[in-house]
Amino acid sequence: MQEFFEKLLAPWPWYIAGTIIGLIVPGLLIIGNKTFGISSNLRHICAACFPANIPFFKYNWKKETWNLFFVGGIIAGAFIANTYLSNPNNLVVNAQLKSTLSAWNIHDFNHLLPNDLFSFQALATPRGFILMVVGGFLVGFGTRYANGCTSGHSIMGLSNLQWPSLVATICFMLGGFIMTNLILPFILQMK
Repeated sequence: MQEFFEKLLAPWPWYIAGTIIGLIVPGLLIIGNKTFGISSNLRHICAACFPANIPFFKYNWKKETWNLFFVGGIIAGAFIANTYLSNPNNLVVNAQLKSTLSAWNIHDFNHLLPNDLFSFQALATPRGFILMVVGGFLVGFGTRYANGCTSGHSIMGLSNLQWPSLVATICFMLGGFIMTNLILPFILQMK
């Protein structure tokens, strides 16, 4: 039993986590002809909590209540994983990456999201504002413009062989490459 918990606490290989995520798609389709996606839940929450005469929110959101439980499970699972199943060892960061990030005044290598970039103190800096506020807006705008998020298009849409999902996934990947290699280094060098 001890060995099982040690393996549970260790980082899972991509082929195990990927298989579990991949099995969600046929499971949802078989159980109730439901589609997998996360971004639409914000629309469901807004329609439920703020009823108004806005046409975008006038639909039967109650038939999508199961999806809200799914998001609740993600939040509960993240809390359980962080509180009870987190890896006690320090993060292993490549020495060259540490050197590069240190040159950009990023010295926190003990968290997945460095406090130097993602904290209330960092929010007061131009790079923190750009990363958290502007980045959050662009993610929300892109999700709405693409009519879905990466999980909806790249996992569910590609599984259903949907052409728009292939185009969206290619655009997500291109945008990620451009951001990571061209734009993010410029932002990280800001103070």
